[in-house]
Amino acid sequence: MKWDHDIYNTPAYPVTDAARYLHIPVRTLRSWLEGRSYPTKDGQQAFEPLIQRPDPAHPQLSFTNLVEAHVLRIIRETHQVKLDKVRKALDYMGQQFNTPHPLVMRRFQTDGVDLFVDQVDQLVNVSRSGQLAMRETLKHLLTRVEWNDDGIASRFFPVFELVPDPAQDKLIFLDPAIQFGRPVIAGRGVPTKAIVSLIDAGDSIEDVADEFDCAPAQVKAAIQFEAQNRAA
Repeated sequence: MKWDHDIYNTPAYPVTDAARYLHIPVRTLRSWLEGRSYPTKDGQQAFEPLIQRPDPAHPQLSFTNLVEAHVLRIIRETHQVKLDKVRKALDYMGQQFNTPHPLVMRRFQTDGVDLFVDQVDQLVNVSRSGQLAMRETLKHLLTRVEWNDDGIASRFFPVFELVPDPAQDKLIFLDPAIQFGRPVIAGRGVPTKAIVSLIDAGDSIEDVADEFDCAPAQVKAAIQFEAQNRAA
C-alpha cells in the first residue's frame, strides 16, 4: 500500500494547529514527532518518534499523523503507557499489518486493538482491569474516525466541549478531500472559520445559518469549536 503521494499523507497541519484540534500540548506533540532523550539510572536514554511524518524535514503533519496522534493521546494520557513501550508496541503492530501507520487502519478498530493491548501487556504487565479499560477506551475513541474503501482513515471528527456524547454527535469533521482538510460543518462542508468570521463581523447566528444553509445548532458548534481552539 502506498502512503507517500496521497492526500492522507500530504503535509498539511502545522504542529500548533494539530495540537489545538487534538487537545495535546504542543511540546508533547513535538516529542512524539521528533523523539527525545530522558534520564535514567543508567544515564540518558532516547526514544524514537512515535509518529512518522511524510518528510522529517517538513514540520507539518499529514492527516494520517493527525489520526495517529488522536489515538496516542489516550494511550499516553489516560493509560500512562511509557513512550518506549508504546514505540515497541507500534513496531509490532506495523509488522503485523505491514504498514508504518497501523493506528489508522480499519483493522486496528477490530482485531488491532486487541493485538495492541496484548502486546502492551507483555511489555508492562497491564492488570486485567487495565486491559479492559484500554480496549474499551480505544474502541470508543475510534468512533471518531471513518475509513475509506481501502481501509484507511479518511475522516476525523474532533471532540469538543459542546458535544455531550462524542460517539453520537458528529457535528464537525476534518477530511483531506474537503477544504484541504480544514475543520468543516458535517453535511455542509462549510469551514468553521468562515462561519466564525461572519459572527465576528456582527452577523447573527440565524443570519449565518441562512447564509450557509445550516442549522443554528451547527453554527453554534462552529463557534464553540473555534473558541476552544483560540483558547488552547
